[in-house]
Amino acid sequence: MTQSAVIPLFPSRVRRAFSGDDAALVQAIRSNETAAAAELFDRYGGYIQRVLTNILGFDAEVPDLLQEVFTRALGSIHSLNDGARLKAWLVSIAVFTARGCIRSRTRRRWLGLLPPQRMDEMGAPGVSDEIREALRCTYDLLTRLPADERIAFTLRHVNGMELAALAEVSGVSLATIKRRLTRARTRFLALARHQPALHVWLEEARHD
Repeated sequence: MTQSAVIPLFPSRVRRAFSGDDAALVQAIRSNETAAAAELFDRYGGYIQRVLTNILGFDAEVPDLLQEVFTRALGSIHSLNDGARLKAWLVSIAVFTARGCIRSRTRRRWLGLLPPQRMDEMGAPGVSDEIREALRCTYDLLTRLPADERIAFTLRHVNGMELAALAEVSGVSLATIKRRLTRARTRFLALARHQPALHVWLEEARHD
């Protein structure tokens, strides 16, 4: 499946009659209102794509995973009790989807069926070679973290998500998410110390 497969299901940037807040949008989707599903993608597609990219890096599977998130959301929209929580609910589906991708890759890599993903496969336009190498090293190291720790680390330190929101979308308590972050940070820093490309960034982090 390619990125173009997203377009027929979730056409964007076209004129539509629908307007309203998230609660109204949820109700419109449940009522099979014309173009409500496309409005959902227009409203939150870009944000969810950034969430997936922050977790996985510049990854060729992100477009397929993005479509999977919205397909799951549309299929389970009746389970959302509070339409005002639509954005957080979509992020929780994205987290679930990304976690499944990471764990699947880990199993396949153990079997020798999948080479490590490299960020330069998709490219990172507009950045220097130094930053590109630091990003590549960062995401190479993140592949060594358990899935839940990697997700917590990236959503907190890359996406800038608040702790309470992070716990909510991860479906765990605030105490649990804090423990995951502590473990993730400890593992990541231990690995990063051996990466010359990250030394400058680690020094800056120590002085923040």
